[in-house]
Amino acid sequence: MRYIVYIIPALLLLLSCGREEKKNPKETVEEVTPQHIEFGFNFNDYSYVRDTVKKGDTFGAILDRFKVDGKALYQILDKAGDSVKVTHLRVGNPYVALCAKDSTKTLQKFIYQTDLINYFVVDLTDSIHVYNKKRPVTIKRRVVASDINSSLSQSINDLGVDYLLAHELSLIYAWSVDFFKIKKGDGFGAIINERYINDSIYAGVESIEASFFNYGGQCIYAFPFVQDSTKMVKSYYDENADALKSLFLKAPLKYSRISSRFSPKRFHPVQKKWKAHLGTDYAAPRGTPILATASGTVIKAGYNGGNGRYVKIKHNETYSTQYLHMSKILVKRGQYVRQGEVIGKVGSSGLATGPHVCYRFWKNGRQVDPLKQKIQKSTPLEAKYKERYFAYIKPIKQELDSIAKIKLKKNGT
Repeated sequence: MRYIVYIIPALLLLLSCGREEKKNPKETVEEVTPQHIEFGFNFNDYSYVRDTVKKGDTFGAILDRFKVDGKALYQILDKAGDSVKVTHLRVGNPYVALCAKDSTKTLQKFIYQTDLINYFVVDLTDSIHVYNKKRPVTIKRRVVASDINSSLSQSINDLGVDYLLAHELSLIYAWSVDFFKIKKGDGFGAIINERYINDSIYAGVESIEASFFNYGGQCIYAFPFVQDSTKMVKSYYDENADALKSLFLKAPLKYSRISSRFSPKRFHPVQKKWKAHLGTDYAAPRGTPILATASGTVIKAGYNGGNGRYVKIKHNETYSTQYLHMSKILVKRGQYVRQGEVIGKVGSSGLATGPHVCYRFWKNGRQVDPLKQKIQKSTPLEAKYKERYFAYIKPIKQELDSIAKIKLKKNGT
């Protein structure tokens, strides 16, 4: 009996140990290295080098660092031809060299990024292949709107939108909004399509579906529309199918400020006397492009003591314009220029205290204030396209209206 007392606890201990081992068996876990996929390649399969193009770098010099000889370089250039711009490298743009993982470190693939989306690949794995590629892009639709408290560019930047949207809006509204007279409380809204790489990396604005600009209490809509599908020419119209484009741009510069207005009597800052100022001065950094405000023929292009380097354009029998104090003239007498074409660069030649363009405007041979002129709009949408146009803009306008009304109400109009 005494032995049984000792044996039973021993058996219970053995059984409990056995159950414990069965409950928690030792397992061997194999570690799996996560794949590192970029540009369609698994970087784990290579020894790779990331770098950017430096000043003085050439395509040949970069490949030489990875021991690509002259014969291979010649074959690469031959394979690239005109379709792959392998020699058009830009300072600061990134590239990746994928090399063999062995001791030779032989270059197998060279990837250069032209921009966030586009890149080219030089594949040296077997035979040489050179080709252009695009990173996968997703288009996401977004509605943005903002009051303008400082500038259009700053307001767009505050929304986290590509700054180029400011440029696009300035082009759309160049005939209807004077960007030098925007006041606090003016605002805008737009339906835009934005690009995202791999659904996560922002890559800018793809297109503008529609927009409005609340300018001086007036809500100006802009809808892009293609009348003739065979020509695919896009123009912008408002909610009444009237063209936004007019005979003249609002100003000869895209961004600047008015430093002196048209006046019958102004104290001249250089001559130090009172005299008429029959132009509008737009101050801007030296070298800023000066645009022809309307299409026409250059009738004068040269130098005059007071005007400095200047250009005068005849647009029709009624209107002419003149652009003074240029640092450089880019057109010749007799040349036909189109609206928005760059005709010169801002400077301070002639009687000028600083870089600006003096913009002068003639109507029927008399100089007038361009800011007070009511300029004729372009031809409205043809009647045969209107039914399709109004059907197209109806749901888009309803979407914009809710935002526009809030903006107008907020600003007390």
